[in-house]
Amino acid sequence: MSFGSPYLLLFLLLVPAAVVGYRYLDRRRRARAAKWASPALLPNMMPASPGRRRYVPLVLFLLGLTLLLVGFARPQAKLSTPLQDATVVLALDQSGSMAATDVHPTRLLAADAAITDFLQRLPAPYRASLVTFADDAAVVVPPTTNRAQLIQALPKQALISGTAMGDAIALATKVAVKSVGPAKPHVQRPPAEIILLSDGTQNAGQLPYQTAAAQAAKAGIPISTVLIGTSSGTVCQKLSAAACQQKKVPTTPVALSEIAKATGGDFFTGTSAGAVDRVYKQLGSHLAHVKKSREITPEVVAAALILILAGAVASGIWFRRLV
Repeated sequence: MSFGSPYLLLFLLLVPAAVVGYRYLDRRRRARAAKWASPALLPNMMPASPGRRRYVPLVLFLLGLTLLLVGFARPQAKLSTPLQDATVVLALDQSGSMAATDVHPTRLLAADAAITDFLQRLPAPYRASLVTFADDAAVVVPPTTNRAQLIQALPKQALISGTAMGDAIALATKVAVKSVGPAKPHVQRPPAEIILLSDGTQNAGQLPYQTAAAQAAKAGIPISTVLIGTSSGTVCQKLSAAACQQKKVPTTPVALSEIAKATGGDFFTGTSAGAVDRVYKQLGSHLAHVKKSREITPEVVAAALILILAGAVASGIWFRRLV
């Protein structure tokens, strides 16, 4: 917590002064009572001693006074605030291995379902873009707030081709930088992030994924990666119109882990549609908010008045006096 006018906190010295004043008044009250009756007879005249209860109104008053004086200094707290101009680039692997059925119904369709849920939960002001890649990469949907357009554009069938992961990262980085602007020293720009969804193997394209990740890091664009599938995935490789051969397509997490680490993103594994869904919910929560300072004087003053009022009510009910 910080303060807009910290020098006003000096008024907090009034709190110990109030304690001293209360003790002085309490002693005077006892002295006046002693003039009218012998102290030895007071226990017989009073049905019961209030005990520690007599300090409850005082504590409430002091807490209220403390908060009220803190409110004078215009307290500011860092609160989680929704971002307004962020861009998310979804890079989706559409290569042949994404047809594997180790994630029901297929790796690709499970990713589609999770992306759909993610887009529906994404804050409305966010722009999102879709990049798909197989032997090469393409921008299917440029940054937009039209969720229906993005969901409709999700691929439904894997292609019989390789995985140009490096080319996809380079293209997604260009899309993100074009949307939020280039990074400049001492200049804050809207946040952007790439979410790369793949089963983790690069076997096509012109650019190695290490080089592409380094370019993204230099541009200040983090890449969070999601590994889809299991080590036991297989696809049916057609030999003829009526026959096919099962080909193993195990996931390889090393590349995705390295990409996330190199760019400051997060690496997740999703071995089922439900797991992928949880990953996207975590990413959505991470992307949707930022810590910003906000003045909370009205809230602090309101709490102070409530405590002071509670102290007055308690003192009035128990002791028939205000303090």
